[in-house]
Amino acid sequence: MRIPPRILSVTALAAALLIGGPATVSATAAPAPSAATVSAGFSAAAVGDICYSDLPPQAYDTLELIEQGGPFPYEQDGTVFQNREGILPSQSTGYYHEYTVITPGSSTRGARRIVTGEEYQEDYYTADHYASFDLIDYAC
Repeated sequence: MRIPPRILSVTALAAALLIGGPATVSATAAPAPSAATVSAGFSAAAVGDICYSDLPPQAYDTLELIEQGGPFPYEQDGTVFQNREGILPSQSTGYYHEYTVITPGSSTRGARRIVTGEEYQEDYYTADHYASFDLIDYAC
């Protein structure tokens, strides 16, 4: 599982994600950013947060595959997520990547995904094919 770095201050992370400011390192450990911090300036209904323990079981499998570098069940897994919906914080092309969270009983990829952010190693879960996202909170 990817756990976001704990040494970045929440303020620095918010500045870097939201306005492209530089991230500075804090001398003490800071808690992981909350969805409110990461999603400031975005639709509150669109970006929330979800406790790691509340994810569907198949999401744990996907996160483990991401950590291991694959192999992934679908060729689209690991491809660049374009953020065309504009719900996630704006980043340069190639920052986000998407991975399928298998939906039991579905004959297709289904609607569930994990979208990862590279630099800050944030992980988002969507159960509705990018209509909304939840930042995964690994602390709960």
